[in-house]
Amino acid sequence: MTQRTIRLVTTPSPPREHRPGMANRPLIAPGHWADFDPFLVLMEDWMREPGGFPDHPHRGIETVTLVLDGELHHADNRGNSGVLGTDDVQWMTAGKGIIHAELPNQDRSSHMLQLWLNLPSTSKMVESDYQDLLAAQRVAVDDDHARILLISGELEGISAPTRTRTPVQYLDVQVEAGGRAVVPVPAAHNGFVLVLDGAVRVGPENATGAAGQVLWLDFPSIGATGMSSLVLHGATPARALVVSGTPLREPVVAYGPFVMNTEAEIIQAYQDFHSGKFGGPTPAALALAASE
Repeated sequence: MTQRTIRLVTTPSPPREHRPGMANRPLIAPGHWADFDPFLVLMEDWMREPGGFPDHPHRGIETVTLVLDGELHHADNRGNSGVLGTDDVQWMTAGKGIIHAELPNQDRSSHMLQLWLNLPSTSKMVESDYQDLLAAQRVAVDDDHARILLISGELEGISAPTRTRTPVQYLDVQVEAGGRAVVPVPAAHNGFVLVLDGAVRVGPENATGAAGQVLWLDFPSIGATGMSSLVLHGATPARALVVSGTPLREPVVAYGPFVMNTEAEIIQAYQDFHSGKFGGPTPAALALAASE
């Protein structure tokens, strides 16, 4: 099985507080569409009251939100809502258009990651979808020195129940100091390793990664098939996300919360949103307005 190598290591800026109750930093910055395909943006957010993301729209993408600590209240204008706790994931397909909100749950703070996945042109206008993927229901594979948790994709013949429009394998890897994890990665996938805690050495070149750093796998060739592998060594007790997906190799035009293939589609998205075609506010927004 071919081993994947590391082509790029990025180090994030320190978190920045940009309004009361809100701080964040980009871990995957926007604009590198071809290099990072199908991944668009990865933000790390910290929120507490009065912070949060009140009603806002999306079209043309999927958002994957992982709560690292605390509690997050989410709701959309299709009637979905819930509270996510530590290590829970919310996978939203915006498709043709949705309005949703992400807020601290009452007086609890929230530390979370949100990844934006591009949708192929054939799926940009699908119906929206919401999935809560709870940590307590996650499949785990253990050996003597590592544990791999399956969020989406397939691991050792077991498929996650996650519904994805773009093929994505999302794994949470925990490895002991001195331990070693061999992670299967589809050969056709582009992907990255985000170090959450500790330090790791990755790939045959032993590329080093510390908490907050993103290590990008070698970009796959067109027509690649089968499986490859990625080896992680724990320089200390460590936790990392290994996320990979099939590149779409399509044009990307992004503006604000909308990601489409042409400028005309972006203009249409704004026209549809402002004309009410995305629907009304979320229950969370209505409750907030009633309390003021």
